[in-house]
Amino acid sequence: MDFALTEEQVAIFDMAKDFSDEKIAPNAIEWDQNKTFPIDTIREVAELGMAGLYVKEEHGGSNLSRLDATLVFEALSYGCPSVAAFISIHNMCAWMVDNFGSEQQRSHWVPKLCSMEKIASYCLTEPNCGSDAAALTTSAIRKGDELILNGTKSFISGGGVSDLYITMARTGETGAKGISIVLVEDGAKGLSFGANEKKMGWHTQPTAEVIFDNCAVPASNLLGEENKGFKYAMKGLDGGRLNISACALGAAQSALDKAAHYMHERKAFGKVLADLQGLQFKLADMEIKLQAARSILRQAAWKLDNQAADASKFCAIAKCFVTDTAFYVANEALQIHGGYGYLADYGIEKIVRDLRVHQILEGSNEIMRVIVARHLLNEAKP
Repeated sequence: MDFALTEEQVAIFDMAKDFSDEKIAPNAIEWDQNKTFPIDTIREVAELGMAGLYVKEEHGGSNLSRLDATLVFEALSYGCPSVAAFISIHNMCAWMVDNFGSEQQRSHWVPKLCSMEKIASYCLTEPNCGSDAAALTTSAIRKGDELILNGTKSFISGGGVSDLYITMARTGETGAKGISIVLVEDGAKGLSFGANEKKMGWHTQPTAEVIFDNCAVPASNLLGEENKGFKYAMKGLDGGRLNISACALGAAQSALDKAAHYMHERKAFGKVLADLQGLQFKLADMEIKLQAARSILRQAAWKLDNQAADASKFCAIAKCFVTDTAFYVANEALQIHGGYGYLADYGIEKIVRDLRVHQILEGSNEIMRVIVARHLLNEAKP
């Protein structure tokens, strides 16, 4: 088993890290404080092939592996996990259109998504339906050549600014088997948005409700087969969970690096912090946990790339372990900085605020544990 990255993978990581260092990191604190959505900077990643990372080349994608994609998002999130996460969600949406769409849908949308001429949002969560996603109530009823959507989606990244909304809606029976995916373009009659949510973190991307009030779209906007949408959505989330984990990993690595540098600068009790064994132990624990998280993430990505039977389980393991670990590391980095870590100027408190939501979205970590337990118990059946 070879744990080393290939030369190409190292180059992919370095390209994304250089972009992050040059374009994202120097502006991250200001963007956060001013709640700026840096759409022009975000669109620049498309020029480097990072808007359709695992989309096929036929319509402008980079056709990279899921492991390659985790390297990109780890590198981008070193500068800002909120910006990196927005790009990761867009990538997930582009892959879903490319993977499940008709030839007409693919040829129309995928090139625009890969160039970021158009931006996409993923619309699954509802006000009364989060972890129990299969209980969603947004409906899509066919009337002639149209689908009429009614309902509300909550916590939608890009709500109100995206051009395409990948919307999970009920077209059949209750439960997972009655859900389809509908492509809803911005400007559709009956489509509106709530106010931008006031959040703890992720200030560099808009989050809003997406509201469908007799929203009419062509029936041809159905993505894939009718009533197969939940299956498609979960396949999208396997990769999405890896991406959001990678975003947490890169930001936590940034926090750890800041803490290590600070320990050489700050003095207490006549010594620099780097000479205090108690803090050395704390730093070592942070490094050990983060390296373990990186290994788990890359193993899960390898399994998804190779379509392993237990890939979904390992994606859940990675999402749970990596995001919990990343938040722990960021919080410990803040503690090492003491009162300075609580100040915005050092960038640590931003990372802590941003990473908290990574334990909630793309399936809460409690749901990840449910997924892992179900797989484990099914495997243990006599």
